[in-house]
Amino acid sequence: MPMLYTYLSWSVLLVLLWGVVFAITRNKKKMLTMSLGTAPLGLTEPLFYPEYWSPPTLFGLGETYGFDVESILFSFAVGGLASTLYELGSTTKAKSMPGDHKPGRRHRFHTLALSSPVLVFALLELTTSLNSIYTASMGLLAGAISTVVCRIDLLDGAIKGAAIFSLFYFVFFSAMNWSHPHFVDLYWNNAAISGFRVFGVPVEELLFAATLGALWSNFYEHRYWQSRA
Repeated sequence: MPMLYTYLSWSVLLVLLWGVVFAITRNKKKMLTMSLGTAPLGLTEPLFYPEYWSPPTLFGLGETYGFDVESILFSFAVGGLASTLYELGSTTKAKSMPGDHKPGRRHRFHTLALSSPVLVFALLELTTSLNSIYTASMGLLAGAISTVVCRIDLLDGAIKGAAIFSLFYFVFFSAMNWSHPHFVDLYWNNAAISGFRVFGVPVEELLFAATLGALWSNFYEHRYWQSRA
């Protein structure tokens, strides 16, 4: 497989894996909603390209404009997978909470907690010189913490979501590394990040996966006041 098509090929494969999980999950509405909500985040790629990485993209869109098709496919797939993978095999189904168990509706913290990932990310982008992979992960972490503060019942889901999606992402990334051993060396801006790798996987990728899994596993339940109990 030529290096030119690595990002595209593995993004398409991620979408195919999304399709497998979608076929067997009990909560298809949640998975599809989270994927559709996450896909537009692929349009933030100019913040990461080339400051974080610069892989070859279809039609050279990333190289020319910073935007690319692959990032939208990738964002769509990881959004649904991060929100759903940890639930596979569970017999518990989310249900709407009674009105008297929705304290967030009586104060502003509920809305602030939902908005915190974007607010923290934007604040760090505007006030620091940190690489965007770090500001994005910090924003996701802030959202996950805010969610648990607002809804302590979602703590278990946050922990499981972070662990399971991190493991999935590590295996997926390792497979990509195996197919193209020099991909990270060539296309990650290694001088701008820590340089630490876990069996070849940049630690920044695992940080992103853990924080995304922690937040996205509960975001739907938090937003729509659902409980798994």
